[in-house]
Amino acid sequence: MKIKVKNFLFGSLIGIINGLFGAGGGMLAVPFLRKNGLNQKSAHENAVAVILPITVISAVVYCLKGFVKLSDAYIYIPTGLIGAYLGTKIMAKISPKLLKGIFGGFMIYAGVRLLIR
Repeated sequence: MKIKVKNFLFGSLIGIINGLFGAGGGMLAVPFLRKNGLNQKSAHENAVAVILPITVISAVVYCLKGFVKLSDAYIYIPTGLIGAYLGTKIMAKISPKLLKGIFGGFMIYAGVRLLIR
């Protein structure tokens, strides 16, 4: 029961962070999934699967509230889809150690960039 409550709370936190910032939920999800026994690649793959529906719900709510104009996002959708496809192909070919290093480096870069701006 304690594990279910912990998973519920952490899942809720991931959703809140992703809804607030438009991203970042995956940065919480990957370490959480690793701590719960998934290997590096599986944690990343599952984090993407978790973040997808959360992101869709956030986008729909923002669109319905009038905060987002889809016309502003159209330019990014095709290239984002291509990038997502290429990312899955690249991840299949790199080692878990390299993936962990890239992920850690990206987290550091994102944090420093946020603090500087």
